[in-house]
Amino acid sequence: LRHRARVLIADAAFAWAARRLPPRVAIIHIRARIRARRSGDLFSLTSATRPPDLVRLLKLAAGSREVVELGTGTAWTTVALAAADPRRRITSFDPVARPERERYLALLGAGARTRIELVAAPGAAGPGARRGVDMLYIDSSHRRDDVVAEVRAWAPALAPGALVVFDDYANPDFPGVAEAVAVLGLAGRAEGTMFVHVHDARAISG
Repeated sequence: LRHRARVLIADAAFAWAARRLPPRVAIIHIRARIRARRSGDLFSLTSATRPPDLVRLLKLAAGSREVVELGTGTAWTTVALAAADPRRRITSFDPVARPERERYLALLGAGARTRIELVAAPGAAGPGARRGVDMLYIDSSHRRDDVVAEVRAWAPALAPGALVVFDDYANPDFPGVAEAVAVLGLAGRAEGTMFVHVHDARAISG
């Protein structure tokens, strides 16, 4: 009974926080949580970007048409980025293709799903021929050396003034993110638990 009460309270808190998301995103996120709960997908329930940070991320992404996400996980953030803007394309990298993510991608519908490209590779694999990236969202291993390698790999693909957003920058459980920002010497600002850098090609050395 106590467990059931805790679940109901947590779900109610999630729904209350989601009210600040764009309506379509909020509905999809609540449906995703219901699916995760019913299927016992604890990974998504504990690791997905929380509504307050997702609100900030979507505001930062406003106007961005080409978004690259490093760290797909079960694709909750990927889905939110696609649902928030029908003109946006998202390329999401992750070396681990978690099977659970398909049940959440399905919430988008076929049309929006075509705007998402999933790449089974680490972020440091780099952009290949991709260019003109408006926003790079880094939510991958959170290890310092990995994050540094990812930023350096993607720097040539970033459009002038593109945003580089580091998830969990202020999370004490993941000190490698802040360490990577320091190693790279990046200027920027904190947004909730995230760090935001405006890309300048001269600021990132190879």
